[in-house]
Amino acid sequence: MMKAAEKGWLDLYLESRKDALRELTSRVKHAAHPEQSLYRVIQPTGLMYGQSIDPLDLNGSLPRAPKERMKVLLAESLISSSLLFHDKPIRNPEELSAVISKTLENIGNFYNHVFPELATSPKTLFGRKKSAVELAERILDKRIELAGEQDSNFWVRFFHNSLLFLDIFIFGQWIHTNADRIVADFFKYEREELRFSVVKVMAAATHANSTIEPEERSLLEFFLQSAGLPAEKRKEAKRIFEAGIDIEEINIPTNNSWILKKFFLEIAILTTWSDKKVEASEQEFLKRLCHYMGFNDDDLENSLMAIEGFVLEHWSDLDYLQNKQNFQQLSDQFLKRLSRIVEKNKVRLVKEVQDNAELMSFIKKSNAGALSEEEKEHMQRLLIGALRTIPTFVIISLPQRFLTLPILLKILPASFFTDVHKR
Repeated sequence: MMKAAEKGWLDLYLESRKDALRELTSRVKHAAHPEQSLYRVIQPTGLMYGQSIDPLDLNGSLPRAPKERMKVLLAESLISSSLLFHDKPIRNPEELSAVISKTLENIGNFYNHVFPELATSPKTLFGRKKSAVELAERILDKRIELAGEQDSNFWVRFFHNSLLFLDIFIFGQWIHTNADRIVADFFKYEREELRFSVVKVMAAATHANSTIEPEERSLLEFFLQSAGLPAEKRKEAKRIFEAGIDIEEINIPTNNSWILKKFFLEIAILTTWSDKKVEASEQEFLKRLCHYMGFNDDDLENSLMAIEGFVLEHWSDLDYLQNKQNFQQLSDQFLKRLSRIVEKNKVRLVKEVQDNAELMSFIKKSNAGALSEEEKEHMQRLLIGALRTIPTFVIISLPQRFLTLPILLKILPASFFTDVHKR
């Protein structure tokens, strides 16, 4: 297990992840858009929501301490962003190594210019120039220290650390510019404006049911502690939170970024969750926010499903969320959404299963009730693989541990197996 509190952790991380990062670059050409691919990488980790979950594909290699996990996930997300937005194919390990080296340089330059409070000398006390990996490691250490306490409370983490996502978003723009003073000033301004936009989204979501709950008022304090806003903006944020704000007054950046709007939407969804119950007025607010940002009802469904799936997959790790949501109710909502998507894509799914000889043999064997536990697990993985060919699940991560074989069989349409046996 990696120890991200010790010097040299970033080198160890890069060594342990080289195969996965190479695989990521080979998947880029299959994605509809790099931003959707980046969402697919980041969302399952919980980093967009200020969490630091160990997704299945990291195989338990993340450190146990939340602060150290967050540090590794931030490194992973920044490097993934750079690889996904790289404008040329990466054809071999040498080219991948060169791109990662350049990315580490960019991480050092980005934080030194855009986060002056993290400024780190490129030289050691003895005058030796630090390597790109040494500088990036020290800056990431500082960034996570700045993010605030890694409390076990879901909501404290959510409001303290969800802003780390904005680092990744702005970094994705930074790497395509020349780092001069004018550019740095622009990104510092953008950093402040985007943080303020998040305050506006939260304030609008809080007022959607016309009542500010005590929990919501204390949550704003958590957020403001880590937002680093100037005193004037902080005062304005508190005023907006008390008075409320119209959706039309939320500044959606003109570059119309899909992933940034997705982040705003999912921040709004989670804010409506913080007072235990999502009321009809809050559901209506989320629809209006969606349409204002140019999304449709399916985009809202997909975000609700992504958040529900994340929470269900990691229910045991999210102790403080459990008293805000009922597991059975959340599970029912998620499975209804999943069933609707499967029904809509039944023809595609049937063909996918028919073309998989191994899965077909398991289905035939399961009809006779003769599957071993190992075969059931294998059939579950193959069925989830088939579901992932549905366009929605190219972007949204499916909760693999939650979707056991009995649950998967339950969400398939009644006629599914009859159709599968037709040729």
